[in-house]
Amino acid sequence: MLSPLCLFGLISVAMALSPSLMVQDHFQTAISVKVPVVLGVMSRCPDAILCESVFDRVLQRVGDKVDISLSFIARPNNSEPLYGVTCMHGPEECAGNVQELCAAKYHPASEWWSFVQCQNFQGRDNIGTPDTARNCAKAAGIDWENGKAGRCAGEGGGTEGIQLLQQSVKDSIAARIQKSCTIIINGQQVCIRDGSWYDCEGGHSPADFIRQINEEYDRLNRDD
Repeated sequence: MLSPLCLFGLISVAMALSPSLMVQDHFQTAISVKVPVVLGVMSRCPDAILCESVFDRVLQRVGDKVDISLSFIARPNNSEPLYGVTCMHGPEECAGNVQELCAAKYHPASEWWSFVQCQNFQGRDNIGTPDTARNCAKAAGIDWENGKAGRCAGEGGGTEGIQLLQQSVKDSIAARIQKSCTIIINGQQVCIRDGSWYDCEGGHSPADFIRQINEEYDRLNRDD
């Protein structure tokens, strides 16, 4: 278990990671149309962690304009006894996927995104562990022990969470998401990070993604 001092550090990290996103959620008006952004990822994948760190900077600028979600990549496997899918980086990654999906289902982006960033900050080998989930939930302001997200995830193998993972994998297959990390903005694949950046016609820096999101936001909300 973490000491109070370490836990305070985690809370500070979570608060620092996405400050603008937290503020922007409060002021988002109901009449504007947000830009859907999907990151095709695997929770323990180094490329996904890097990609999410890039998008942390993006969300600090345009978090009020996007509806961000994670779509998980795994292989359906009916013989896998717990998850029904095989995760590339092992069952611990499946557990991490479940935890992040449950947090995203029951909490606003300002909280679940901080939860994901906190997990990443702990190092990929700790993603998916019950202790990391509990500590990062507390840092992100999520009641893991008594709340719906924690019950959904269980110890990484909750029934609801497993169903969310299986559906997410099906959605990734339907969207032809094969590489972690695949970035989709408003239904269009705009970039892939898999060992290196490629298929990124519009660029792959935070500024590039901010520009593309702003363009899509303006298009979706313009008066014709």
